[in-house]
Amino acid sequence: MKKIVKLIVLVLVVALLYYGFTTYPKLDLISGFSAKSVASGHFLDNRSLELIEKGDNDIPLLDLATNKIDEAGKFATSAVYGLKERKAIYREGLGATLINEDFDVSKPYLLPKRTKLVNDLSFPYGNNEPKDTVFANVDYAKLKNAVANAFDKTGGKLKRTRAVVVLYKDKLIAEKYDTGFTKDSRILGWSMTKSLTSAAFGVLVKQGKIDIYKPAPIAEWKNDDRKNITVNDLLHMNSGLEWEENYSTICDATKMLFQSEDMGKVQMDKPAQFKPNTHWYYSSGTTNLLSRILKHQFKSQQEYLDFWYSAVIDKIGMNSMVVEQDMSGTFVGSSYGWATPRDWSKFGLLYLHKGNWNGEQVLDESWVKYTVTPTNTSDGKYGAQFWLNAGGKFPAAPKDMFYCNGYQGQTVAIIPSLDLVIVRMGLKEDPAFDFNGFLKGIIDSVKKS
Repeated sequence: MKKIVKLIVLVLVVALLYYGFTTYPKLDLISGFSAKSVASGHFLDNRSLELIEKGDNDIPLLDLATNKIDEAGKFATSAVYGLKERKAIYREGLGATLINEDFDVSKPYLLPKRTKLVNDLSFPYGNNEPKDTVFANVDYAKLKNAVANAFDKTGGKLKRTRAVVVLYKDKLIAEKYDTGFTKDSRILGWSMTKSLTSAAFGVLVKQGKIDIYKPAPIAEWKNDDRKNITVNDLLHMNSGLEWEENYSTICDATKMLFQSEDMGKVQMDKPAQFKPNTHWYYSSGTTNLLSRILKHQFKSQQEYLDFWYSAVIDKIGMNSMVVEQDMSGTFVGSSYGWATPRDWSKFGLLYLHKGNWNGEQVLDESWVKYTVTPTNTSDGKYGAQFWLNAGGKFPAAPKDMFYCNGYQGQTVAIIPSLDLVIVRMGLKEDPAFDFNGFLKGIIDSVKKS
């Protein structure tokens, strides 16, 4: 009997040691993710700590974190078993930033200058409530059912949809929100922010201020194999730079988002693994490098901050949007754009109309065409920081559909042939959430007129 007890104790000790050995290196990332999530969700969207922990942070291992919010200090802290405490600070106009111990919170900082869209127009071209419009070719009962089916019944956690917005021929034809969310809720788009980064480059190209087909303006690359990498290669995720993006483990992407001070530099410092335009590989580091490159196109930090908003975001009335920064003051163009679902739909509408916003050509039509042209070696699934349906990933949708796509199923789907923009925000993504079936239900309700 004593031998059995000793054996059991030995097994438990080994199991604990193994758990500690494999989990401890992740603690910094867990507490970092959690602190950033809590600070952003609470201070940007007024979510309670309970709602954040049950929703945003309801992820394996992340639920190990213990979180605290300091209302007066405008920050959140998280730790795992009292270890590896991390802090994320909130600054009005900049959102939340995950910081390290050396970050000087007393240092003055710049804010982007914002311009609120003021007109007497209804949504989506203005901020007045949308006018009721009835289309003879829309089966509204079928549409309502398709949207309702995207949501869980009370207490369910299978589909985890938070919001759906559907625009048809510039009109809001469907809208629904989960409990705790409204049309005014800011929701993190995660990698949908990449498409916004692409749009910022599109404006620079329209203004003639950058040639994306020239080698990327990075001095550190001039004397090695990376000297031939162009901004075009980076926009297409086809640079050949070494990178690992695997959120189930410690990788380049997780270390960048939850440990790095200068996120764009992480990808910049990686060696070339392949020749440019020969190997497509999805990399959030690449998009943050693009944001860093964009930053250096301006003479001052203030000009850089203002550009994102004046050129695209506020230009089309996405006034709820906040793009958060890393510790170096660079927008996290890969992941940290927050906006209401309605405002995300405005971004889709801009691309639906080939860069035209209510009569003003914000992006050249040629840029949108460039955006939706499949990247070499991507098998028709990726363009310039947008995902494509050219390869038929979603058979229920036309192949001209292209879309912004973020972690856990944040999606803005643009379908030019049907004059549709479909926004779905949630906590589960395809295939756990049947996005193809969701698209089918909406598309089937809109009969061609």
